Amino acid sequence: MQAVSKARLQIHFCVVLWGFTAILGKLITLPALPLVWWRMLLVSGALLLIPRVWRGLIAMPIRLRWAYAGIGVLVSLHWLSFYASIKLSNASVGATCIALGPVFLAFIEPWIARRKFDPRELLIGIAVVPGVAMVVGGVPHGMRLGILVGVLSALFVALFGSLNKRLVEHGDPLTVTCIELGTGTLFLTMMAPLFPHTGAAFVLPSMHDALMLVALSFGCTLLPFALALVALRHISAFGTQMITNLEPVYAIVLAVVLLHEQRELDGWFYTGVAVILAAVFVHPLLNRKQLATEQPELLGTAESHSMVE
Repeated sequence: MQAVSKARLQIHFCVVLWGFTAILGKLITLPALPLVWWRMLLVSGALLLIPRVWRGLIAMPIRLRWAYAGIGVLVSLHWLSFYASIKLSNASVGATCIALGPVFLAFIEPWIARRKFDPRELLIGIAVVPGVAMVVGGVPHGMRLGILVGVLSALFVALFGSLNKRLVEHGDPLTVTCIELGTGTLFLTMMAPLFPHTGAAFVLPSMHDALMLVALSFGCTLLPFALALVALRHISAFGTQMITNLEPVYAIVLAVVLLHEQRELDGWFYTGVAVILAAVFVHPLLNRKQLATEQPELLGTAESHSMVE
């Protein structure tokens, strides 16, 4: 098998694993805050066992460490709102809201990257509006708070994705991930007493939840991250973006097959999903030239994007 074809299959496999994060988030009975706290703790703790991470930490300037630490706070807020969205609605709704991330990115990235705004990107935002309206109309009234929280989660994706992109060349991906998730763990530890109604961060999971957390942390986080770093040596940033945009599709299909969530949602929801995903796939097509010049390690550093779901 040619290296490029193998790399594409690896990225597809990674995206399927990321699609399982929404499913596991629904199956784990812990509230959103302790779920995210344990996931971040397990992943950052495992990364600290890797010598390469420590070498990267020692070599990294203090100012840059603080910058990645700040991004880590945004990552923790994204995961917290993402899993809260799933708990308030279901996995399909949470995955659909995450699909709005590239739409927010079209508006936020020019501001953070200090580049000229492209009017074509405004069309993407406009195209998404009817899709969002159909999604809202296609879910039970009791799930609509989950949509609102999920949209907030997508906004956090765009914020930390843009910031990571700006700093992508300044740190080793594993080291950056460790700093961001380690900082996220500390942030949630400090915030937990302020949100007692969300569940204590330090609650011990049941055996069922513990096994699910291990699968989420290592099977859906570290494993696809390692595979993605290898695959990105042989595939373009544009090709990678088009494949990773399939993540909500895989998540929704898995939710239908494993959780039978189609019983809770009607045709308007799935029509709205199709409209949103169509706009998401147009975005990289508009920016193909820009993506062609980007560092292939971008997705690796965006473990923050890739581990997101």
